[in-house]
Amino acid sequence: MTFPLMRCAPVAAALAALSLVISPPLLANLPGEPVASGKDANGKPLRPPNLEPGEKTPWLYKGSNVPVDKGWTFGELSNGVRYAVRRNGVPPGQVAIRVRIDAGSMMETDPEQGYAHLLEHLTFRGSKYVPDGEAIRIWQRLGASFGSDSNAETTPTHTVYKLDLPAATPAGLDESMKILSGMIREPGLTAEAVKAEVPVVMAELRERSGAQVRVGDATRNLFFAGQKLAERSPIGKIETLNAATSEAVRAFHQRWYRPENTVISIAGDVDPATLEQLIKTYYADWKVAGKQAPYPGFGAPDPKLPIARTIVEPGFPYLISMAILRPWKPVNDTIEYNQQLLIDLVATQLINRRLEGRARGGGSFLQAQVNQEDVSRSVDGTFISVVPIGDDWQAALADVRGVLADALATPPTPEEIAREMAEFDAALAVRVESAATEAGAKQADDIVGAVDIRETIASPQTALDVFRGMKDLYTPERLLESTRRQFTGVTTRAILVSPKPVDNGEALLNAALTRDVSADASARLAAAKVTSTDLQLLDIEMIELSNGVKAILYPNDAEVSKIMVKVRFGNGYQAFPADKPSLVWAGQSALVASGIGEIGQEGLDRLTNGRRIGFGFDVENDAFSFSADTRRADLEDQLKLFATKLAAPRWDANPVRRAKAGTELAYRSFSMSPQTVLERDLNYLTRDRDPRWKVPGPDEAAQLTPEAFRATWEPLLQQGPIEVLLFGDFDRAEAIAALEKTFGALPPRQPVPVVAGPETVRFPAPNGEPVVVRHEGAPDQAAAFIGWPTGGGLEGVQESRQLEILTAIFNSRLFDQLRAQAGASYAPQVVNNWPIAFDQGGYIGVIGQLAPENVGKFFEIANAIAADLAAKPVDADELARATEPLRQLVSRASTGNNFWLNQLQGATRDPRRISALRTILPDYTVTTPEKMQALAARYLLRDKAWSFVVLPEEAPAPSGR
Repeated sequence: MTFPLMRCAPVAAALAALSLVISPPLLANLPGEPVASGKDANGKPLRPPNLEPGEKTPWLYKGSNVPVDKGWTFGELSNGVRYAVRRNGVPPGQVAIRVRIDAGSMMETDPEQGYAHLLEHLTFRGSKYVPDGEAIRIWQRLGASFGSDSNAETTPTHTVYKLDLPAATPAGLDESMKILSGMIREPGLTAEAVKAEVPVVMAELRERSGAQVRVGDATRNLFFAGQKLAERSPIGKIETLNAATSEAVRAFHQRWYRPENTVISIAGDVDPATLEQLIKTYYADWKVAGKQAPYPGFGAPDPKLPIARTIVEPGFPYLISMAILRPWKPVNDTIEYNQQLLIDLVATQLINRRLEGRARGGGSFLQAQVNQEDVSRSVDGTFISVVPIGDDWQAALADVRGVLADALATPPTPEEIAREMAEFDAALAVRVESAATEAGAKQADDIVGAVDIRETIASPQTALDVFRGMKDLYTPERLLESTRRQFTGVTTRAILVSPKPVDNGEALLNAALTRDVSADASARLAAAKVTSTDLQLLDIEMIELSNGVKAILYPNDAEVSKIMVKVRFGNGYQAFPADKPSLVWAGQSALVASGIGEIGQEGLDRLTNGRRIGFGFDVENDAFSFSADTRRADLEDQLKLFATKLAAPRWDANPVRRAKAGTELAYRSFSMSPQTVLERDLNYLTRDRDPRWKVPGPDEAAQLTPEAFRATWEPLLQQGPIEVLLFGDFDRAEAIAALEKTFGALPPRQPVPVVAGPETVRFPAPNGEPVVVRHEGAPDQAAAFIGWPTGGGLEGVQESRQLEILTAIFNSRLFDQLRAQAGASYAPQVVNNWPIAFDQGGYIGVIGQLAPENVGKFFEIANAIAADLAAKPVDADELARATEPLRQLVSRASTGNNFWLNQLQGATRDPRRISALRTILPDYTVTTPEKMQALAARYLLRDKAWSFVVLPEEAPAPSGR
């Protein structure tokens, strides 16, 4: 069960492996390893409810009542090898193979540290079917890139071999399975191979060393003190690796690489029966002498060991990491257990939202997060991380502890609970909707992850059903109980990372952990405000320099050491005529590369080498723009570069000639497939063949000369007014001083009348027969588009946001009917295009790539959905499934500077953009079924639609649409 819309990254990482968790599949355990009972409260064996009478319980689900995901075929060989296979055609033709060995670094003895990882390396050097050193060449012949398509990983608890075979022919798949079996069963562990590979591992150890690794090692040593995990980094130790011999590594292999320790998961575009037969062919006769090695014991948290530590890492920010530890125990993987787990997740998410609110509201910490995680079958822990602002780590820790104290003292409000539940529900619903397009590699990895932590997996629909079936359990009292349980353990440990020594640091850290704090309820209020009034709290400032240059400044530390810079000037596409060709397209190809003053592009590259200075250029609907991400130390020179480009542009002929040649060359490739034709023609055709949006062909390229380029762009660079936007981690006074030195030194500019005004963009007139465009690619590929005109302009921006909801509903139905039911298109989509800078020209468009014979079906389904949306209101559930993802999208986006910059650009010319921000969240999320029907009835009219198709050269044109 996965929950992708989590704000806490560690939680998201933990949840990404969750599939109705921690079960005890009995055959997956090592001898002597703790197991759960596998029985219910009445002593009866647990069994998945969706099995038929007499149907055998798949090995992964033994001891569980979680419904079996029947997309998988499970099996066990007589020698103990377990497998799971399924058909998955994402991407088409690919097969993802995973072979998991239940042996990682914690299965090593002290002299063997690093052997599990070394053995992983050695299996790729050579094996029964692969001569030493030939592995990379063999995989390349099979179409797999070493490192991306074929790889492996070693963790404390397992080793996994991975192969994503891009184009799995029967012969290639058979050969791949054969090679993998040889790697697992009979790797080439010769003395020569060990001698050659140890230096490779040593180089890896060396390259991975650094402050981050040292901090990680120190944290692991403290948190898991007294347990094997504390001293078992998979990379190993220098002394044990140098002492490795062929005999010693072979002994480790013989002890752990055994059939009963092996799980194979395969998901790919192949019949599962074929995959099963391949597994039997290459693994059924595998036998290893001797008994299976016993569980080595991972230990439990020891409350008698030290609880605090400080570590000095110059250049590293202050960081406090805490862990509340409990012994890890196997559990029965029941629906009831997973319901409690979901409650625990909501409880931690409530805290994380409050911590984020406290940080934004003036807290003394930059970031703080809480997550619960079962780590390597060693601890059940609640982990807290705090990044202070400045060096007052004690104040930051006190602030965080105040938020935690409030969470432990008072239940959450119903409004808070409802918000988190809505977020979870939306995330789970998205998984259900996208299940058909989930990649095979992801599904194969899910099986491996489930086995590693002794869990089952559940289908997305099962996960959603479990969540929706337990909403009455999310009470304030139960969430409070969950919070208190998660912050209770046998020991609490903390580590302080500091860039400089802290006198008596461990004593101070101990005192900070135990000092009484007052419950801070202010974060509850801050986290609960999700209205447009929050915009009034932003410290955004608009200034005007003496020469008329205007700037919007938003100093903040949302992204440390990053400043987004954008300069807008002139009139963009409105500076070019709408009725004849121009060289608008050449600006993006040659303007920046032409350089400044006497300095060409190569000289600029040398001057900016090693610095965070960039130069992007774009033509927008109502302005030209320069853009870059920089940092505080480089801000002034970044501004100087942009200002100099406006004041003293260079007109080098070479970039223009290169742009001309590149344009001619690129145009030839646009006819090769329906996708490339769409890239070439969609904007041009949907703007009624406006030449400003035409991708240039050989005829247009022939008009490009250095002289014509300069004649076009030199006056455009002189057009005003200028707007500068600075959003990010900068000092206000320094930024204003830099602006005055650079843009403030430019001569005043006067506004220039637009050539083609805001009324000049049009969507094409309705057509009864679709426009036909031909491609030169495969004869079984085509594409189709149908669109309906809407509007444009800032005055209608609220309606454009409501159309995003309608588009989301349309898109969901289209996907369900065109792909899931009809199987006619792999990834159809519906788009809403509403140009703010133009008064018209917007549209709702439906796009699909499909076989030529399915073009008629595409138009039939698209028109039927449009008619149905206009004929009757959508139901509440469908509306909620459209609005909640939009709510989360806006909520997530608004935490970053890119969101605010994009929303506010142009506000120095048109202050209405600021007003439009105040309603952005309700515009995207608050509506009614009747409003959606009214919008559909207004815009999705059959007699207003325009369409076009992209067909192979010999395919007949469709009749009607």
